[in-house]
Amino acid sequence: MKQDSTTNAPATPWHRDPGVRALIFQAMLLLVVVWSLGTIFSNTVTNLENRGIHTGFDFLHEIAPFAVGFSPFIEFKLGESTYWDVFLIGIQNTIIVSFLGIVAATLLGFVIGIMRLSPNWLVSKIASVYIETFRNIPLLLQILFWNFAIFLTNLPGPRQSLSLGETVFLNSRGLYMPRPVTESEAGAWIVIIVGIAALIGCVVLYRWAKRRKDQTGQSFPVLSVSLAIMILVPTLAFFITGSPVGVELPELKRFNFEGGMQMPLALFSLWFALSTYTAAFIGETVRGGIMAVDHGQTEAASALGLHRGQVLRLVVVPQALRVIIPPAISQFLNLTKNSSLAVAVAYEELVSIWSGIALNQTGQALVIIAMTIVVYEILSLTTSAILNFYNYRIQLVER
Repeated sequence: MKQDSTTNAPATPWHRDPGVRALIFQAMLLLVVVWSLGTIFSNTVTNLENRGIHTGFDFLHEIAPFAVGFSPFIEFKLGESTYWDVFLIGIQNTIIVSFLGIVAATLLGFVIGIMRLSPNWLVSKIASVYIETFRNIPLLLQILFWNFAIFLTNLPGPRQSLSLGETVFLNSRGLYMPRPVTESEAGAWIVIIVGIAALIGCVVLYRWAKRRKDQTGQSFPVLSVSLAIMILVPTLAFFITGSPVGVELPELKRFNFEGGMQMPLALFSLWFALSTYTAAFIGETVRGGIMAVDHGQTEAASALGLHRGQVLRLVVVPQALRVIIPPAISQFLNLTKNSSLAVAVAYEELVSIWSGIALNQTGQALVIIAMTIVVYEILSLTTSAILNFYNYRIQLVER
């Protein structure tokens, strides 16, 4: 019987095993990186202590000796609020402008991208001029232009404010809107719980309609029914609980508006500039995604009798999203990071009041800059994780 030659083959020495050597080299590189970072940190702390600056987190509990003008959700009291409150307010204001910018840039970018592919020559050229103009001008210059050359110069004063139904006012100091005021906390919670339950019901309805269509081919008006549920059910709960939430309208006093909810002009200008700038890049992404859809798909949809709007909504866009979302994630992350340019218009976000004012007041450069980096890292990773999860859910399932 012939003996298998592999059984008598000599074992490979561990120092010649490619896998073992790779692990050793990676471990050595990791140790070098950790040692380098530790050395930099130790030298920095030593140099700061030699200059009389003690590094640590104790300053977070000290009273902040400056005022914060805009904080819609976190209350700030001069002489009482601490640096920790300032840090949280900076995060809050960064999230506000980033969220508003992402929503507006996405909607505007989709419209611009579809316009770019329009068979109408004028519409297509308008979209092309928009894209080539906004994405080739530095963002900082656009922020300064909109704030100082357009809005601050051309908007009227408080007494001559532009109004919408005497409830929304726009002037050179910002945008003033009605603010919801809770009159019954228990009733407000009931309305919120009912609204969440209605949202869950809409999700269940969507899944049921999808299964029904897969099995029978019959469509169900999910959008209209879901909108009816989301509007009627919470509204009914609102009136049954005795209208637990009221509205506080902004009122013009001697020199300015009081009450209501204010969006400072700096936030309005920053939001407008970030949205229009990022929308130009998203528009090109949308155009590329739509062009990536095979032309045979649109021809087949047209042969079934679908008009152009239905072809775009039911056939082209769902397939194009698989191409659009990955590069769009990068644009959302860029928008969040570009919000740090708010210091140019004195909007009080993380970099402006935390890495700027708070750092100058305390001298804790190492801790404050490190905390700022961590916040931006967490915001970017969270945004990326949410959109990557959505992108995974809409991917084609191969059999």
